[in-house]
Amino acid sequence: MNENFELLYPWIFVLLPFPLLVYWLLPPLHSKSTSIFYPTFSRMVSYTGAKPRKAAEVRRRKFLNWIVLYLCWALLLFALSSPQLTGEPKMKVKTSRSFLIAADISNSMSTSDWVEAGRRVRRWDGVKSVLQKFIDDREGDRMGLIFFGSAAYIQAPFTPDLKTVNHLMEETDVGMAGQLTHIGKAITKGMSMFEKDTLKSRVMLLLTDGVDAGDDIQPIDAANMAAKDSVVIYTLGIGEPGTSGSDLDERTLRQISEVTGGKYFLAKDQNELEKVYEELDKLEPIEYEEEENRPVTLLYMYPLSGVLLLLFISWMINQLVMFWQAFRQSKYNR
Repeated sequence: MNENFELLYPWIFVLLPFPLLVYWLLPPLHSKSTSIFYPTFSRMVSYTGAKPRKAAEVRRRKFLNWIVLYLCWALLLFALSSPQLTGEPKMKVKTSRSFLIAADISNSMSTSDWVEAGRRVRRWDGVKSVLQKFIDDREGDRMGLIFFGSAAYIQAPFTPDLKTVNHLMEETDVGMAGQLTHIGKAITKGMSMFEKDTLKSRVMLLLTDGVDAGDDIQPIDAANMAAKDSVVIYTLGIGEPGTSGSDLDERTLRQISEVTGGKYFLAKDQNELEKVYEELDKLEPIEYEEEENRPVTLLYMYPLSGVLLLLFISWMINQLVMFWQAFRQSKYNR
């Protein structure tokens, strides 16, 4: 990732010459010190003829100390200027809709007429493997899961956590919701989820390989209710109509999609199912927006660490000098 170095408050460096101005403009600090009283001082003055005067000593710092202190001042200003590394703005996925998958797990989905990696698998296993990849690619949508058979139940409420949705799908198997296919119940269960949802854009993907066997609510009636609530339903027929082991009701699925403004798809195998999901991505594309806050790495701790390091090194040097002077003085006194 490309990162740029920036100073948030570069104007702080106008204070860089401040210590020099203080040194030049302010007078030296006067402080009293102890003195030695000499009784014969006036007599010595009369003998020598010297004129006594008041005196003051201005202690001067060593040049190295001044350099260290000025470097510490510069580093403190550098820390106050808030140095930072800023990355490039990222494209952020915008959560724009709730996407509900209502999948048929009735007994007919256990029919082993799909081919995967050269071997025959159950319809549900083939659908699930492709569907999981589709869910992973829907980052930005709040996904929900409904599985239906004789009854419909919520497997996953709307959530942006797609890994959890896939995990819950993996735990589901054929027959867990009963043996029959009740499409109307699946749609009404989805409506109850959308009613509690806050996002206005609502999309449902209905997958089934059978014909509705319910007698309480008809799929078309449920679709009309969904259309009033602005729910778009894409229907997906699994299997090949007219063959043995298939009682797919394409007419009803087309009507459901037409009433709600969606589209009907037919998937006879995994390859066609993948094409269906590609088509869905075009019909319901993920929306992106540019993130306003760029990734920022603060760097103020580094100049502050430099200040502490310089002060420590200066203190160590002074201690060594004092130790060396004391050692030489003790050696001289001997």
